[in-house]
Amino acid sequence: MKLLPKRDRRAVTDPGEVALHARNVQFDWAGTPLHWMPAEPIASHVLNALNLLLPEGERMFILTYNEALPLVKDEKLREAMIGFIGQESMHAETHAGSFEQVLVANGVDVASYQEQMQYLFRKSLGPREGQNEIEQRQTLVERLGMIASLEHFFAFLGDWVLNADLEKFGADPRMLDLFRWHGAEEVEHRNVAHDVAEYFGIGYIRRGALMLIVFPTFIYLMIRGTKYLVRQDPALPDLGYPRIIKRVFGAMWRGSLPGLPSLLWSGLSTFKPAYTPESVGSTAQAVAYLAQSPAARAAS
Repeated sequence: MKLLPKRDRRAVTDPGEVALHARNVQFDWAGTPLHWMPAEPIASHVLNALNLLLPEGERMFILTYNEALPLVKDEKLREAMIGFIGQESMHAETHAGSFEQVLVANGVDVASYQEQMQYLFRKSLGPREGQNEIEQRQTLVERLGMIASLEHFFAFLGDWVLNADLEKFGADPRMLDLFRWHGAEEVEHRNVAHDVAEYFGIGYIRRGALMLIVFPTFIYLMIRGTKYLVRQDPALPDLGYPRIIKRVFGAMWRGSLPGLPSLLWSGLSTFKPAYTPESVGSTAQAVAYLAQSPAARAAS
């Protein structure tokens, strides 16, 4: 599928305000290779690591939003949150299906990594027991702030994958559609997490502090997940972190992964006092892709 080049985004008609809703998708993973970008095995594993990381993270998002929803009196924001919850639920289950049917089918043991992600998102970042009402509220605000920080990067990655020419690396069209469908919805709902955190009074200082925590943690989890997958890949040597990081930089240079400077610049943009995620990606481009996504069309 030929995508609209980044420079031509404005050629797509602006759809205006979009009502968020979950889209059913259907993927057939039979025969999908572990190196779904054959020319870029390390980049394949970096993005495969997202398939391991995202399901538990997005389930935490859903749990937190269901906790926050009764406290929101703004009907427009409530509708956006409900749409967000629906989309995140579909993302979680679809990525879980992909790692079960692609990674496991190719001999990767995902159990130990999944147990660690469950502990991180359900215990460390989940609701706390034994807190009074004020403490519960503050913990909820911090979790909403973390979600907003992560959603900024997911929108950035969504915009990147919609515009990256991964076809030139021989990318499997099904896996590519998975990430582009998900990425398009991340761009589509990019404002929701920020608006919710602002509604709950996150504040500039706490928002910035959370970004300083979330950004390096997210990068660490991605690199750690990549090493976990490389270690189990019989086609690759068991590389240490320095060699993996070197190869990741090489993939960034070739364009099979987003570049570190643009990722850092995107993170720094959140420290602007008047920051909003509105400029991260194009709603028009995202909606245009979602209208022609093979997986969404197959389900309909």
